Amino acid sequence: MSAHCQLTGAKPGFGNTVSHSHRRTSRRFDPNIQRKRYWLPSEGRHVRLTLSARAIKTVDAIGMEAAVARIRARGGKV
Repeated sequence: MSAHCQLTGAKPGFGNTVSHSHRRTSRRFDPNIQRKRYWLPSEGRHVRLTLSARAIKTVDAIGMEAAVARIRARGGKV
């Protein structure tokens, strides 16, 4: 599963881990990605979305229909 949010487009960020001796090694900051199943009333079916935790809160606020419209506007498949 890729660490990419379908609604917000959140994806991993990259940086360095800095040790006590100040040596730098590469690291990756992954978004909190969850797979969640929602009922889509307009199509009469369930859809499974890969969303970040922040996007799950957004879906709760704006509703499933608006969220699917945003995903499709970004060119995503639902």
